[in-house]
Amino acid sequence: MLISPAAGEAQRAVRFDDDGPLGAVGVRRARAMAGSWPAASRIMVAPSVRCRRTAEELGLPAEPAPEPGPPGWAMGRWRGRTLAEVSEGEPEAVSAWLSDPGFTGHGGESLQALCERAGDWLAELAATSGRVLAVVEVEMVRAAVVAALRLPPETFWRLDVPPLSVTELSGRGGRWNLGLGGAR
Repeated sequence: MLISPAAGEAQRAVRFDDDGPLGAVGVRRARAMAGSWPAASRIMVAPSVRCRRTAEELGLPAEPAPEPGPPGWAMGRWRGRTLAEVSEGEPEAVSAWLSDPGFTGHGGESLQALCERAGDWLAELAATSGRVLAVVEVEMVRAAVVAALRLPPETFWRLDVPPLSVTELSGRGGRWNLGLGGAR
């Protein structure tokens, strides 16, 4: 079960993540969902402030300490800048970023590399048994779905993952299934 973090200030500003804090609304919404999660044999939390605080507000067990989850998408020199700022200063680069899965002109990770990293993470998880609950960045949820279903990387841009949503992947034998519409 992949849980996307509560909304932070960066999302409201349409800013490439700068590891900023959750917004007050995000904190309230996460607290309202506390205790609504099924038992899990493993809890993982991505290293960002936003993911760690979301896990805390969701009431996920702090002991034993959650395992580190995969970090979000490394955006290089675009980190902390708004999409509008980058689009104004580097329109060709933004266009390439949105159309070429191998683009690394921002000095960070390509979409292709992000999806491959998500696939490697899922393969590691598949080698273990039991339910995993992971609070991970939105882009990691999207990349995990792309990798799990073996979709073209361009599909990433067509997946919407709202704050505090749950994406359920299950499977065995190297094959993943995407659970849609699960009730919490």
